[in-house]
Amino acid sequence: MKMKILYAVQATGNGHISRAMEILPYLERYGQVDIFLSGANNSLELDASVKYRSKGLSLFYTNGGGLNYWQIARRFAPLRIWKEERELPVEKYDLVINDFESITSLACAYKKVPSVNFGHQASFVSPKAPRPENKEWMGEWILRNYARASQYIGLHFSQYDDFILPPVIKKKILQAEPQDKGYITVYLSSYSDAVVRQYLQPLRDFRFQVFSKEVKQPVQDGNILFIPVGSNAFNRSLIDCKAIITGAGFETPAEALYLGKKLLVIPIRGQYEQLCNAAALQKMGIPVLKALDAGFEQAFRPWMEQRKKPTLHLDHSTESIVSYLMHNCTGERKDALDLLYPEFVFN
Repeated sequence: MKMKILYAVQATGNGHISRAMEILPYLERYGQVDIFLSGANNSLELDASVKYRSKGLSLFYTNGGGLNYWQIARRFAPLRIWKEERELPVEKYDLVINDFESITSLACAYKKVPSVNFGHQASFVSPKAPRPENKEWMGEWILRNYARASQYIGLHFSQYDDFILPPVIKKKILQAEPQDKGYITVYLSSYSDAVVRQYLQPLRDFRFQVFSKEVKQPVQDGNILFIPVGSNAFNRSLIDCKAIITGAGFETPAEALYLGKKLLVIPIRGQYEQLCNAAALQKMGIPVLKALDAGFEQAFRPWMEQRKKPTLHLDHSTESIVSYLMHNCTGERKDALDLLYPEFVFN
């Protein structure tokens, strides 16, 4: 009988969707895959049939590099989430894979169904994964509890623990022949075009390709080409750029390192996971700025003059990562699930 797999994908941001599109073809070799897509704040579309969809719990950003807590709170709907977690039929699946998605996690906990938290955030279950000097208790709590599961398989820049694997790199990036066409790719999703323009335009001896959520078609503005966010255009820009400036997410820095590009990161203010990623990247020799502000030019020029470019070496293919996932996600014993999902959580 064909295995039934539920793959829950967080659609806040683009990294989870990008990874899902690479994982799916290999996952479908093992059985029928139904997708649960949760969240409403992404620029990429998942190129696959989605069986279940939810607004989930999405993150929103200010124009100045931080989280918009008012927008996040305004969109929070606990009654809807409560209803969805009880109606999602997780018990009908042989395997539930959760890429940092809270409703599926809650549904599995409520119905005592085993699941695997698979993705970058799963790596933070390990205390060995890098953290910033000043740990945030709330950030730590969210990373550990937002998508609880009975098993964890993490992805990170390096194998900090025995259940952590390397990043999933897009096939287009893996097969690319990178070039240096002289421009700098910029993707800072938590800053408005106006703020980015303010700090890049004075650097007239450099050319920038800025990926924007505000423009509908490419717009040249002095030394800056604003381009709508889209996977094909971004991949091409990343492959042929001289360097990249981006947030301290996971997928884009990993791809930049794999391609051997110079990388500078600016973590999104208030997003603890990005501070953790920044700590890991800093240990690898990547410069990290706290914000895009008046000190940017002073940091930018020395960075551009540096010759050293840290790189990322993969020791697992996407196919082997999925194989590891499938062969290590066995059913949990009932007593183990009782310990993980105690009754008092729901009473």
